[in-house]
Amino acid sequence: MRMSAAVAVMLMLTALNGVRANAQQPGQPQVLDSVVAIIDGDVLLSSDIDEEIRFAAFLPYSVSEDSNTRVNAAERVIDRTLILHQERLQPAAPVTDKDVDRRIAELRKLIPACVRYQCETDAGWSRYVADHGFTEDEVRERWRERLEILAYIEMRFRAGIKIGKPDIEAYYNKELVPQVQKEGGVVPSLDSVSARIEEILLQQKVSQLLFDWLQSLRQQGSVHILDPTIANISSPEELNKRAKQNSQEARPQ
Repeated sequence: MRMSAAVAVMLMLTALNGVRANAQQPGQPQVLDSVVAIIDGDVLLSSDIDEEIRFAAFLPYSVSEDSNTRVNAAERVIDRTLILHQERLQPAAPVTDKDVDRRIAELRKLIPACVRYQCETDAGWSRYVADHGFTEDEVRERWRERLEILAYIEMRFRAGIKIGKPDIEAYYNKELVPQVQKEGGVVPSLDSVSARIEEILLQQKVSQLLFDWLQSLRQQGSVHILDPTIANISSPEELNKRAKQNSQEARPQ
């Protein structure tokens, strides 16, 4: 009942905001924002999903253009919100301004479109940011949040994971060697790739632990989807699909 009341209030407030906008700009049609989901008490609006889609321009090689759909964007926002709520209960090491500065500097070199914008210059970076509907402060805060999430995941899930030599050897023989042979390459020695394989296995284990944890939070009723266009976002089929993707996301380079 409490959640239904919260939804009703938010819908009413959203409608009132739209009425005010119409009153301020007579004759101009206004599209009212809508509530898409309630995430652990927080409201996810349609405009939040639009913003998440636009922010993919600052996540090079992480979110492809083809996969940057409204459903996937909603999924990212939901996961991020759940993690941040838990992070506030058990904060990781604080993210400093220098940490953010360093990652933004790397970002300006990694984004393919930045070559055209000349993002190595402050003026070029400002144009790129503005053309995607953000301010530089907003991009910095989004990246600070992202670094906080990564630090929390590292603290909560990676500590204590042990990758043994048999695990490394099994991945080498069953995954890496067949893949390299299939591609016609020269198979590297086990010693030369052991560190890389260990990192891959760590990433896979952390990814699976994170996925299982987020799934349990959803099953506890932390997420209530209101928009029928993304209603299957937490369905067993969709969750199993994500689990499979998580287990396959790290591959030897």
